[in-house]
Amino acid sequence: MARSKSPATPRRAAGRPVKEDRDLRAHLLDVALGRFARDGIGATPLRAIATEAGVTPAMLHYYFGDKQQLKQAVIDERLLPALAPLRDHLALSVSEPAALAATFVRGIGEVLARHPWLPPLWVREVLCEGGELREVLFHHLLPRLPQMLAQRFAAAQAAGTLNPRLDPRLLVVSLIGLTLFPAAGAPIWRRVFEADELRPEDLVNHALALLEGGLGALPSGASA
Repeated sequence: MARSKSPATPRRAAGRPVKEDRDLRAHLLDVALGRFARDGIGATPLRAIATEAGVTPAMLHYYFGDKQQLKQAVIDERLLPALAPLRDHLALSVSEPAALAATFVRGIGEVLARHPWLPPLWVREVLCEGGELREVLFHHLLPRLPQMLAQRFAAAQAAGTLNPRLDPRLLVVSLIGLTLFPAAGAPIWRRVFEADELRPEDLVNHALALLEGGLGALPSGASA
C-alpha cells in the first residue's frame, strides 16, 4: 500500500518558488494564531482563517490538512519557539532568589514584547476551563519550569537568603501574576485608568520595583 503524503509538508507545484511556499505558509500560521488568540481555537473555523488570509479553504487544507494539524503546527512553530528561550535562560540563571525573580520578570517581558498574542491566547486556552492548550502547557510548553523555579527558591530559603515566610511555590505563582496577568488585562486597566501611555517595559519596571522594595514596611499587626 502506498504511503499517504503528509498535508503539513505539501509537494511544491511545478514552477512555484520555494520562498513563496514558505512565506505563504508562515502567513497562514500567523493568521491562524491571531484568530485563535482573539476568538479561541474551538470557535475559529478553518474557513474564517482562510478568508482573513486571502486564500481558499482548499489552499489552507493543502498546507495543513485538518484543523488539528493546523493547531499542532501553531504549537510547534509559534508557541514552543516563543517560550523556549525563556526556559533555557532561566535554567542557566544564577540561583540567588532576587536575581532569579528578576530574570523571570525581564524574560517574560521580552517574550510578551515580541509576541503580543501570547496573553490572550494563554487566558482563553490555558486558564479557562476546557481550553485546548492546558494539557499542552503541562506536557510541552513549560515542562518542569515552575517546579524548577520553586525548588531553587526553596533551596535559597533553606540557605537563609529568601524570606522564610514565603511559600516557594506561591512565589512562582506571584511572579506569573506580576507579569502575564497585567499583560492579559491591559485592555481593561488601560481603559479604567486612561493609561494608554504605559508601555510593556513600564510593566516590567513596575514589577521589578515591587519585588525590590515592595510597599514599604507593613503597619503593626498587618502580618499574619
